Amino acid sequence: MTKKINKIGVLTSGGDAPGMNAAIRAVVRACANYKIECIGVYEGYRGLMENNMISLGPRAVANTINRGGTFLRSARCLEFIQPEGRVIAHANLVKNGIDALVVIGGDGSFTGALKLNNEFDFPVIGIPGTIDNDINGTDYTIGYDTALNTVVEAIDKIRDTASSHNRLFLIEVMGRGAGDIAISAGIGGGAEEILIPEKKNFSIDRLIESLDHSHETGKTSSIVVVAEGKNGMNILEMRDYVNKHRPEYDVRVSVLGHMQRGGAPSCFDRVLASKLGVGAVDALMQGKTNIMIGISHRKAVCVDLNVALDKNRKLDIDLLRVADIVSK
Repeated sequence: MTKKINKIGVLTSGGDAPGMNAAIRAVVRACANYKIECIGVYEGYRGLMENNMISLGPRAVANTINRGGTFLRSARCLEFIQPEGRVIAHANLVKNGIDALVVIGGDGSFTGALKLNNEFDFPVIGIPGTIDNDINGTDYTIGYDTALNTVVEAIDKIRDTASSHNRLFLIEVMGRGAGDIAISAGIGGGAEEILIPEKKNFSIDRLIESLDHSHETGKTSSIVVVAEGKNGMNILEMRDYVNKHRPEYDVRVSVLGHMQRGGAPSCFDRVLASKLGVGAVDALMQGKTNIMIGISHRKAVCVDLNVALDKNRKLDIDLLRVADIVSK
């Protein structure tokens, strides 16, 4: 990329994640540091389609670092999926004098950024913002730490009532394709069993065996953490199966849902978002494009967007072993 950068656009796309506002703030203030303009795009790729944008200076992002969600908002845009829609989006970028785009989001958002780059040679940088922590090439994504703390706090409270009433709680957390939240929150919350997509050998009968073992060792209540959509059996079907085969259990279900996305970002996510936001602008000013700014061994790193989108990302297998040992 040889084009001089005078104006950078920034948008948030996909599911919101705590820390997105901190990332926007960092991008805006990094632009100010380079004495270039920053343009905020409302509602992700829909905003590009509808030319819904605003100029952002350092004072415009004051008091946003502690706010959850994204003040630029996010939205689905089916029109952008079509080539004709991307033509309109690119035309609006050019019309507004935007020379490069920073996209904060997950794999779907990065796919859209790649298409802009491939079809129009438009400079793009991705910042990983998703609570699922399912992006390849980065140790952590923005929002994951906050969501994890939210889940553990909920598990702690549920355990209080589980212990008081000798109940079995099935707790569903987000993570349809990645078990990071479930495995870490399960370990941190002291769960007796953790069901994640990466456990290919899971069967409902194994869950029954685990519960029987817990009962034999004197446990009178149990917490089971389940990643949503685990092996095609939803959490209500799991409850019904346990009730049928072990009627002595008082089984309750708690689906944490979108509360995992909300709340003020943790200090970790604020610092991570700030580091990645500044890193994104630094990369563009250095002539880089078509990359994600990730974090590895506490350092900001550049990762090819195609690598970031690799679906073969592996869960930390050490955590699986730890979970099996400490849950007994």
